[in-house]
Amino acid sequence: MTEPTNAPIAEKRPTVSTIHGDTRTDDYAWLRDADDPATVAYLEAENAFTEASLAHLAERRTSLFEEMKSRIVETDLSVPVRKGPWWYYGRTVEGQSYPIHCRRPAGAPEEPPPLDPPDDGLEQVLYDENVEAEGHEFFSVGILAVSPDHEVLAIATDTVGNERYALEFRRLDGAPLGDERIEDVSYGFAWASDSATCFFTRVDEAWRPHQLWRHHVGTSPDDDVLVFEEPDARFNVGVGRSRDGAIIGVTIGSSTTTESAYLDALDPAGPLVVVAPRVQGVEHGVEHVTAADGSRWWLKVTNEDGALDFRLDVAPFEAASIPSFRPLLPHRPGVRIEGVDGFASIIALSERAEASTRVRILPFSSGDLSDGTDLLERSWLIGSETQPATTWLGGNPEESPSSLRYGQTSLVTPSIVAEIDLETRATTVLKRQEVPGGYDPERFVTYRDWATAPDGTAVPISIVHLASLLGPSGVTGDAPQEPAPCLLYGYGSYEVSIDPSFSAIRLALLERGVVFAIAHIRGGGELGRRWYDEGHLAAKHNSFDDFAAVADHLIDRGVTAPDRLAARGGSAGGLLMGGVANRAGDRFCALLAEVPFLDALNTMLDPSLPLTVGEYEEWGNPTDDPAAYATIKAYAPYENVVAVDGDGSPHRYPPMLLTGGLNDTRVGFWEPAKFAAKLRTTNPENPVLLRTEMGVGHGGPSGRYDSWKEEAFVMAWLLERLGV
Repeated sequence: MTEPTNAPIAEKRPTVSTIHGDTRTDDYAWLRDADDPATVAYLEAENAFTEASLAHLAERRTSLFEEMKSRIVETDLSVPVRKGPWWYYGRTVEGQSYPIHCRRPAGAPEEPPPLDPPDDGLEQVLYDENVEAEGHEFFSVGILAVSPDHEVLAIATDTVGNERYALEFRRLDGAPLGDERIEDVSYGFAWASDSATCFFTRVDEAWRPHQLWRHHVGTSPDDDVLVFEEPDARFNVGVGRSRDGAIIGVTIGSSTTTESAYLDALDPAGPLVVVAPRVQGVEHGVEHVTAADGSRWWLKVTNEDGALDFRLDVAPFEAASIPSFRPLLPHRPGVRIEGVDGFASIIALSERAEASTRVRILPFSSGDLSDGTDLLERSWLIGSETQPATTWLGGNPEESPSSLRYGQTSLVTPSIVAEIDLETRATTVLKRQEVPGGYDPERFVTYRDWATAPDGTAVPISIVHLASLLGPSGVTGDAPQEPAPCLLYGYGSYEVSIDPSFSAIRLALLERGVVFAIAHIRGGGELGRRWYDEGHLAAKHNSFDDFAAVADHLIDRGVTAPDRLAARGGSAGGLLMGGVANRAGDRFCALLAEVPFLDALNTMLDPSLPLTVGEYEEWGNPTDDPAAYATIKAYAPYENVVAVDGDGSPHRYPPMLLTGGLNDTRVGFWEPAKFAAKLRTTNPENPVLLRTEMGVGHGGPSGRYDSWKEEAFVMAWLLERLGV
């Protein structure tokens, strides 16, 4: 591809700053100001340049969009979930961008979910997002919660993309309610037992959910009551209702420290009671359970006392007091407990071991919880026959189920929704993701490989490609017959794991002979808490080293070659892409960085920005800590754009495509814009394209068709760069 010669060149307006004795000049700091007409003009010029540069791909984009759409069931229905006297579900309709939320009456407890509900007039549409989205360029639902008596619906929507929601209420029988509208609401929400009182969280100017409020439906928001406000800017406030409906759980948490409290759901105006106080460096998650005999218990997953991969504690419920917890399931190094769900007679643990997920079932009685019975001995696992695969607990709102719903997928296996009988352990697949046009998983192979990082650490890789690419031996895991085009994906932050899952959209790559690989680098959580600890703060360099090592491994094994290897990452994964471009760009023919965190040092030096203070525990505090400043400066992509390498030779940047959203509250639109501006002037021989969505936020376009078009846009570029 030859770029047009009229690439936008941003004006240099030097801003000089000095901290810890280090003076830096930022030529493009002015691009942060969205109110400066020059900023918008520059973004629009970059958009026009990108469109002109890729105009020749317009037909391919259209073709890819139609191909993707043809592999997705456009008119579809989720598996209904029973809650009280109703089956709740969502459905989509061909040609409509958003889901429709519905319910229909449920019969006897043993009645199976209606997988193909008849058109008998019994369906009730609770909320049609397509109707509500009319007239809005962007539309997102952050809260959709039916009251315990199933008569009132709470809805919070965002029509800008900045993830500040407006909360409203509707009676489901159509009767009028007050027109109260509560602004600047975050994601947390819970109903009290009276179905009239509710709790929600509000965000501050830095987009931090810092307050818990109580509202009574039908009254003015002016009468709302502030229940709790967290002054420490590192901590966020969350709220939710327990499965048994007995308590309103409140979580106050930072990246490394948690505090848990509750309100009595029957007494919503009562006091906020602490369950587990905050202790710096101790994380936990609590669950309230009412056992089959009516006794009440607290479950707590925690990393205290050196339980690096977390253990499970239990305590009897004692009203208005801090319970005394004791270990129920000991710490098992290498088995990360990621979550606990309590039911009347079982505990379900979401676990991670050997870079794979699973669900562990622990049957119990109240006697087991009180006398210290070893539940691990009689526990059992919901696993998967295909590896690498992903298994997760599904929607199970009832507290005394006879079966448990779960989901499962792999890179070659379309997702399933299944139920497992808790007595017989027999599994029933309720729904399998359909791929229109036919899909044969036998045409593809998936396997786990390992690369070796510079410090000797083994880094897992999940790989999928056409079986026909296998070498002469035909053995899964062998390199292709010749180096193949390959797309390598990575993230590596926040202990987030990029688990292998099936994608019908990805078939557009795989069927064209592209190998898709996930680099499970440090900074993520694939191998437990240790894996995260070795890839953040002062150890962040390991994330970049691991990714480069995976690229080298794929090249050395003959899976791919530098001129056939592209990489992709978004948000913190976009930081990874920028770091890789500066450190190891010669391994790649293209880098796609979506809403990328590229201006890490300047962002972390500004506590007024959303997320900054709360993320000191992820990246470090460069304002107060000279060592953290030096660490971040050493890898921040914007700071490290270079023209020449240490030996004096020109630094090779692969072609890059950067995307951003003007209303993004998580990663400022200016981060990719500044990087593009600096790269274009510092290293003009290497093509860079910038595309900023002017009406959306961090998640990109909100409607499914628009998101598929966006995917077709970037995929057309990737395929061209890969030579496919």
